[in-house]
Amino acid sequence: MTKFLALPFYIKLACTLISIIAIVYIARVGQVIIVPFILGSLFALLLTPLGGWMERKLKMPRILASLISLLLFFTLLIGIVVLLGSQLTNLKEDWPAFERQVVQGMEVFQNWISQNLHINYSDQMEYLSDTLTKSVSRGTAILGVALLSMSSTFILLVFTFLYTFFILVYRRHIVRFLLLLNKDQHHNIVLDIVSQVQYVVKRYLIGLFLQMIIVATMTFIALTAIGVKYSLMLAIFTGFFNVLPYVGIFLSMLIIALITFATSSFMHVILVLVALVVIHFIDSNFVVPKIVGSKVQVNSMVAMMAIFFGELLWGISGMFLAIPILAICKIVFDRIFELKPWGFLLGEDDDKDSYMKLKKEICERNSRL
Repeated sequence: MTKFLALPFYIKLACTLISIIAIVYIARVGQVIIVPFILGSLFALLLTPLGGWMERKLKMPRILASLISLLLFFTLLIGIVVLLGSQLTNLKEDWPAFERQVVQGMEVFQNWISQNLHINYSDQMEYLSDTLTKSVSRGTAILGVALLSMSSTFILLVFTFLYTFFILVYRRHIVRFLLLLNKDQHHNIVLDIVSQVQYVVKRYLIGLFLQMIIVATMTFIALTAIGVKYSLMLAIFTGFFNVLPYVGIFLSMLIIALITFATSSFMHVILVLVALVVIHFIDSNFVVPKIVGSKVQVNSMVAMMAIFFGELLWGISGMFLAIPILAICKIVFDRIFELKPWGFLLGEDDDKDSYMKLKKEICERNSRL
């Protein structure tokens, strides 16, 4: 690292850019392997305290404790999915009403086009017919994409389960491997990084779960008060979608507005949208900073950029993983002297004292070189 810092600026810049391009390329090409591995690592960090408790208190072998912890976790997730599925089956009762609402809405829209844009019904129907014909011709391709997506999701779940299990079993082996990679004088730093990563990831995921519960509860109360059907199902959907920053609230608004439109009046749709905006305001300004944001200590600008970049790289999985990966990077940067400026960039500490303290450390280190 010291020899690298002594190189000219343009060589360091070129090496850094080449490294970034290589990492992005590998991350993109190896998405099928890397994404479930990172998810498995996060879940393993979350389940490590439970597995350790079973090993200490119940005297279980590590393999059995890891397997039981993992099965309990995935049973909880499957239970939530089953609950959502049972609620979704009730929607079939209101599907005819939804069709009638759509037909009526289309008729109103066609009348507006005819009166304001002077396009008669026959031309509109001809355009719709051509569009439907093209859509049907592309149906095979769409079906293929859907089947591929389902198979990719299944592979993601299987590999995530396996990675989580093996990381739980071999977690001590992995830590010892990291110690062997570093000199003896750096072992305390490595152990501190491992401890802080586990603490931050565990607190972040727990905070995310609490945020989901709080948002789902507020949504359920609001929808019940307004009189929207399937308020429990829609509240759970809102809690889940809220995990996706910035876009989750809009997906929730769209789904709830459509179902409310199919089962109630237009005034109820307006009330629902207003209620969701208020809930999002409370979540963004009070829940997230206190419960989720305080655990990762990453500034909003970098977090937003990471989320957008994660979506471009890995889709929805990338959006979910962006913040934990960013938090882990900050922990590592803050504990490696040469990378502390990058940790300062990612963090929220913008006061002059923090800046001057870091600058003094850098000047003292450079004077000794």
